[in-house]
Amino acid sequence: MAGKIFMPEGYCVKCKAKKDIADGVEEVMKNGRRAIKGKCPVCGTVMFKILGGKAVAPAPSAPSPASPGNAPSQ
Repeated sequence: MAGKIFMPEGYCVKCKAKKDIADGVEEVMKNGRRAIKGKCPVCGTVMFKILGGKAVAPAPSAPSPASPGNAPSQ
């Protein structure tokens, strides 16, 4: 499947049919869920598809190891 571009399918309320979303951009909504926003290739109406699951937050960077000068005394 090399070279195949993933085109998400959504429902166009103006055409009243399922169509591929053209110029789709993935966004994160206020509630943390992912969605794709794009246009209908036939009529140009904005299409919006909510994807399953919450967006993954970036992993926190690992803390740097303590240097010998800052080690707690025992």
